[in-house]
Amino acid sequence: MLRSVEEGRRSGRPDVAIIGAGPAGLTAAYLLAKNRASVTVLEADPDYVGGISRTIHHKGFCFDIGGHRFFSKSKQVEDLWNEILPNDMLERPRSSRIFYNNQFYSYPLKPLEALTKLGIWESALCAFSYARARAFPKSDPKTFEDWVTNQFGARLFRTFFKTYTEKVWGMSCKEISADWAAQRIKGLSLSSAIKNGLFSRQSSRESQIKTLIQTFRYPRKGPGMMWEACARKTRQMGGQILTGHRVTHCSFDRRQRRWSVEYQSRGSRHASITADHLVSSAPLRELVQSISPRFPEPVIHAAASLKYRDFITVAVTLKESRPLPDNWIYIHDPGVKVGRVQNYKSWSPEMVPDPSCCCYGLEYFCFEGDGLWTSTDAELIDLAKRELESIGLARRADILDGCVVRQPKAYPVYDDEYAQNVATIREEMERNYPNLHLVGRNGMHKYNNQDHAMMTAMLTVDNILAGAPVYDIWRVNQDAEYHEAGAAGEQCAASGLRLTPSRITA
Repeated sequence: MLRSVEEGRRSGRPDVAIIGAGPAGLTAAYLLAKNRASVTVLEADPDYVGGISRTIHHKGFCFDIGGHRFFSKSKQVEDLWNEILPNDMLERPRSSRIFYNNQFYSYPLKPLEALTKLGIWESALCAFSYARARAFPKSDPKTFEDWVTNQFGARLFRTFFKTYTEKVWGMSCKEISADWAAQRIKGLSLSSAIKNGLFSRQSSRESQIKTLIQTFRYPRKGPGMMWEACARKTRQMGGQILTGHRVTHCSFDRRQRRWSVEYQSRGSRHASITADHLVSSAPLRELVQSISPRFPEPVIHAAASLKYRDFITVAVTLKESRPLPDNWIYIHDPGVKVGRVQNYKSWSPEMVPDPSCCCYGLEYFCFEGDGLWTSTDAELIDLAKRELESIGLARRADILDGCVVRQPKAYPVYDDEYAQNVATIREEMERNYPNLHLVGRNGMHKYNNQDHAMMTAMLTVDNILAGAPVYDIWRVNQDAEYHEAGAAGEQCAASGLRLTPSRITA
C-alpha cells in the first residue's frame, strides 16, 4: 500500500518519487530512506532490480547484461558498496584479451607480445604512425577517430579500435563524438599502455587509469546481488520499491511545486502518486515526451533527436574443455557479428553451479527493430554457437543450452549533435522544473559507469536534503577531480562539484 503523502508532508521530510531501480535510482532511494525521507521507486521490470546491472538467473546459472566491475576512485562509492553488501564481495583478477586477425592479444597491450604477433614490419609501421601522430596531432579533435589517432596513431587506431567501436555503435568512427573517447579511455595513450605493461606491479590502485586496472571487486552471485540487497535494505527502512510499475506521465504543478506521477502497474491498473521531488533515471528522450506542462517545440525536437544503441546477450552454457582465464574478450574480427564475449565463471565461480561447465555471454550490439533484434531466440542461439566455433572458443557439440536477453537503450549515443541537444533540454528543465532531478546513464544521456551513476544519485540526494542545488551533478564523470584523481584527490571531489553562490538558482 502506498504511503500517505500527507503523512510525509506533516513529518517535514520531502517525499520523493524515483523512476527506475537501476544503480542510480536505488542509490538515491537507499540514501533518502536512510535519512528518513518518504521515497517510492517505480520500476517497469516485473522481475529484476538493478537495471543494466542486474543479474539474470537461468536454470541455476547467473549472467550479467555486460560485465560490471566494482572499482571506483571515489571512497564514498566504495564505502557505500561495503555498507550495502559487506560480506559477499570477491577480489577478482582482471584479465581480458582482443581477438584480431585470428590471434589473441592481451589487453591492455603487452608490447613484446604485440610486437611478436603483429610482426616486425607491421610493428615498425605502427610505431612510425604513433610518432607522427604525436609530432603532428590534430588540434581540437571532434571525432572518436581523431581523438584515438592522436593518442595511438592512425595504424593502431585501425587495428585495435575501429572495427570493435563501429560494431558497438553501428556508425562510423568519424560520426562518434570525441567526448566518448575522452570520457571512457581518459588518460590512456600508447605510452601509458606500454608503461603499464612493463611496470604494472609498481602502480598503486589509486594511480591506475581505470581502463588498465589489474583487479576489481565483484559480488559472489553477480552485480544484481548488490542491487537486490540495496532494494531489500531500502524497504526495511521504509522506502517503497514497486516492480512491474511503468511510468506513463508526469505532471508538474508550478503553483504547488509538486509532481504527479502516473503509472501502469501489474494487471494494467492505472494509478498515480504525488511528490515534492521527481528523480528520473529513465531515458531522457522518453521522459521529455511524458512531461506536462509540455516542453517548447525546440526541446521536444532535441529530445527526439537523442539516439540509443541497443544490446543483446546470448548466454550459452557448455562443457568446459579448456578453462579460459579471461573475464571478457573483445572481438575485432569483422567476419563475425559478436562484439564481446563474457566468461562468467572467471568473473565469479559461483555464477556457474556445475564445476564441469562454463557460461559464456556473447554480446551483440544492434538497434531496436533491426535484423538482429527481431531474430528469434533460436536463431540468435544458433548464431552464437556458430561464431563461438568460428573464433575457436568452443566446439558446437559442447554447447548445452542458451538464453537470450534483449536490452533496449543500453548505450546513449554520442553523435555530433548529442551535447547540444542535452544542453537544450537541461536548460529548460532547470528553468521551469526545479524539482526534477536527472541521474544515471540514461537519465542524463551520459555514458557513465555504475559508480559514476551512483555518484550522481548521491549528490542529488544531498541537493534534495539541503533544499537547494549545492552540487553540479553534470560534472560527475567529466572533471578530473572525480574521474582520475584517485584517493588523494577524492577528498576534494565533492568541493570541486560544489556550485558557487552565483550559480545556485531557486
